[in-house]
Amino acid sequence: MIVTTAELFRLAYGKYAVGAYNINNMEQALGLFKGHMDAEAPFIIQISKGARKYAGIPMIEAIIRAADQMFPQAIYAVHLDHGDEATCYACIDSGFYSSVMIDASHEPFEQNVAITRRVVERAHAKGLSVEAELGMLGGVEEDISVDEKHTMLTDPLEAKTFVERSGCDSLAVAIGTSHGAYKFKGQQSLHFDRIAAIQQQLPGYPMVMHGSSSVPQDEVARINAAGGALDPSARGVDDNEFKRAASLGVTKVNIDTDGRLVWTRVHREYFQQHPAEFDFRKPGAVYVDEYAKFIVHKSNKLGSAGQLEGVRTALAK
Repeated sequence: MIVTTAELFRLAYGKYAVGAYNINNMEQALGLFKGHMDAEAPFIIQISKGARKYAGIPMIEAIIRAADQMFPQAIYAVHLDHGDEATCYACIDSGFYSSVMIDASHEPFEQNVAITRRVVERAHAKGLSVEAELGMLGGVEEDISVDEKHTMLTDPLEAKTFVERSGCDSLAVAIGTSHGAYKFKGQQSLHFDRIAAIQQQLPGYPMVMHGSSSVPQDEVARINAAGGALDPSARGVDDNEFKRAASLGVTKVNIDTDGRLVWTRVHREYFQQHPAEFDFRKPGAVYVDEYAKFIVHKSNKLGSAGQLEGVRTALAK
């Protein structure tokens, strides 16, 4: 059942974070739904501009509709990830999305406010909520590329002003995360003092954490053992920090790269172990199960596992 992102945030705030996962194909959708049913957790499906281009808009939406029929107990929202203004308007007008993200964080502050405000007015007229971004995350994700030296943590006072002027419903904040698989060298932790300072300025307001994949070292090692060439020194976000962040108002946590690593590991290992095999459905089925296990693990780390029935009861009131 597709619900509004705002409803999920209202129920989760301060207690747990809702996992937001990007999908591009059938296997990802099946694993995503299966994993959340196993974990009994609500979730957010994210569709990026890249996914809309790769699968085709009718196809990616049809995959989600089909999964909804196959898993009728699921409760989730559908969200546009990292949209530009034109893509946001297309998604708002489609009637399929629960929320959109307008990412104008690369623009000067005033322009970011103005662009976000236009999207907010269009979205609110249709009952959709809007996520915006303030600050600059490093790393690479699809067509987003920011050198680490240009990263910039979100300023709490600026965040308050931005939210008041733009009217956005949630804010992606730069608090020590990074996009992509090539994240950090050595140990890295979230800036909890910055999260707390933003919450102090915006009490009760949902923050979003982008670039939150953990880049598990065992996945990287297995990929490389099966012929891959990933940087073994890359580090992501320690998922043991998710619950603490959630207690400070981080209500949505975006996870994409880790799912791609699971896909790569499964397929590299399968075809290495079965060199005469060419039936792609076999590793596809393995991936669905492995991704579902990954989702259960992340749901426990987010604190969203076991919350589904409570969400269902609250939504029914």
